[in-house]
Amino acid sequence: MTDCAAKAAQLLKDHRDSIDRLDAILVYTLGERFKHTQSVGRLKAEHDLPPSDPAREAAQIARLEDLANQADLDPEFAKKFLNFIIAEVIQHHKQHQS
Repeated sequence: MTDCAAKAAQLLKDHRDSIDRLDAILVYTLGERFKHTQSVGRLKAEHDLPPSDPAREAAQIARLEDLANQADLDPEFAKKFLNFIIAEVIQHHKQHQS
């Protein structure tokens, strides 16, 4: 292996190690987020509140779009990601109401 190829291989490994650490952070962060949304779902069920809050969801999407722009992340991707999470949360909230 040439010196350049060895350096490239090491850089690739370093990037992949960082990606693996970031993936772990994402998974643990989502786990923590869903613990809180499960609590919200139980609270809503106990007080006969609707599983969905369109005003809150719209505010969160706008907030996330702004954060995405600040982070140099495609805001459309951020919206799709949050919409996916919101749909999952609403399903969990509906399950609590059953």
